[in-house]
Amino acid sequence: MAASAAISNAPKAAMPAAKPAQVSPRRTFAFFCMVFGMFMAILDIQIVSASLAEIQAGLSASSDEISWVQTSYLIAEVIMIPLSGTLSRVLSTRWMFVISAGGFTLMSFLCATATNIEQMIVYRALQGFIGGGMIPTVFASAFTVFPPEKRPVISPLIGLVATLAPTIGPTLGGYLTDLFSWHWLFLVNIVPGIFVTVSTYLLVDFDEPNLELFKSFDWSGLGFMAAFLGSLEYVLEEGPNNDWFQDEAVLILTIVCVVGALGFFYRAFTARQPIVDLRAFADRNFLAGSSFSFVMGIGLYGLTYLYPVFLGRVRGYSSLQIGETMFVSGACMFLMAPVAGFLSRKMDPRVMMGIGFAAFAFGTWMMSGLTKDWDFWELFLPQIFRGVGLMICMVPINNIALGTLPPERIKNASGLYNLTRNLGGAVGLALINTILNNRLDLHLQRLHENVNWGRSTAVEALNSMTLKFQSLGTDASSAAIKTLSNMVRREAMVMSFADVFLLLTVLFLGLVLALPFIKKPRAAPAGAGGH
Repeated sequence: MAASAAISNAPKAAMPAAKPAQVSPRRTFAFFCMVFGMFMAILDIQIVSASLAEIQAGLSASSDEISWVQTSYLIAEVIMIPLSGTLSRVLSTRWMFVISAGGFTLMSFLCATATNIEQMIVYRALQGFIGGGMIPTVFASAFTVFPPEKRPVISPLIGLVATLAPTIGPTLGGYLTDLFSWHWLFLVNIVPGIFVTVSTYLLVDFDEPNLELFKSFDWSGLGFMAAFLGSLEYVLEEGPNNDWFQDEAVLILTIVCVVGALGFFYRAFTARQPIVDLRAFADRNFLAGSSFSFVMGIGLYGLTYLYPVFLGRVRGYSSLQIGETMFVSGACMFLMAPVAGFLSRKMDPRVMMGIGFAAFAFGTWMMSGLTKDWDFWELFLPQIFRGVGLMICMVPINNIALGTLPPERIKNASGLYNLTRNLGGAVGLALINTILNNRLDLHLQRLHENVNWGRSTAVEALNSMTLKFQSLGTDASSAAIKTLSNMVRREAMVMSFADVFLLLTVLFLGLVLALPFIKKPRAAPAGAGGH
């Protein structure tokens, strides 16, 4: 992963981005409305995560079915994100965003009215697919509408939204479900969604549609891409929980994924107007930024998953308690956004990323000392380092990836860039779940070897528990054995969480060590902030 800024024609690539030297207040307000729409789309990935039990009860769904409330959204969104570049060139930014925001709002309303799990899964998939177009469209607009000297303000803003929304999703979801009902997870989108749709229709005038592109639209490429990315997302989501290829659906969709990938890459390099233009990866800055974005996806979505699972399974927290505990990271990101913008004007982006990765690694290293008794205050400092690290990393990564591309390539590149973060999250969650399961089995086996009749400590603990349960009579011994078994399992679970945090520490320290091999982008100094 090497990023080169020493590209001879880079200044030419940077110059068109400065074309709208003065951005009118109307355009600025329109962009902020779009950012709010992106916030809603990213928020809805995680807003249901702390409230799945309540949705499951409300829809009378099984435990296997309820996970699809989240999985269907992710699969559909990951297909739309790279497709959005082509669609926004065909329809224009204005109409692309109006359709995305309006469709997302309508599907949010339908999700709230769902009466069974089948309806919910269909509505969530449509919500993710239609709403997914908002995310890369905002990133592309940030780097085409605003001149480079505005990026120290704009880049922290979109970086904040991209990282803050999934982080506070469980918090907001927990509050809404606890105070009202699970229906409000979706109803909360209605009024803001209508506002964003109408304001975008009235105010956005960034570019013009090019309907001629529809004549050469690569429909077969779209089909291959949907098969490739959709089945890949499913395999990564469901594989760890279903013993991977032992499950027939995972095996079949892995084959579909491989066939879809072959067809997609063939069309990407042979079609006259490919559905996704992969040539953006020939730009070494974009390749490096996307690679870092992939790894940041592992950290962003991985920890947004790990903390609630630990608090729920080990500490027995409710969705509201989990949300309150997770709020620390979100608050830190919010407070760090202006600081990150200021630093991006003054500092080499590689140094910023190094500080961010190091802060992230230090936070996960602190978590590797996890015990069953850790609660809000023990998790307080690790979450601060996580929030600070994410925010400081995201700004220079965005700028390195998109800040030096010519404007005509940014719409397409933005879709690819956002896809890498989502795929990083999907791969990260699959790896984390697999490692958690494998390490849990290993620690259980080791603890079982130590907790046996030959160990006086274990026998004493069992006798003590039996005395506590003596009111149960003949069942006292069984209750004591079950309690001891649960204690052993809980300790093994905590140890497996600690192992995952240690591995994440090694991953982010590795990124710090890789930074000296990356060349500083010289093409757009404002991409690093100092223009």
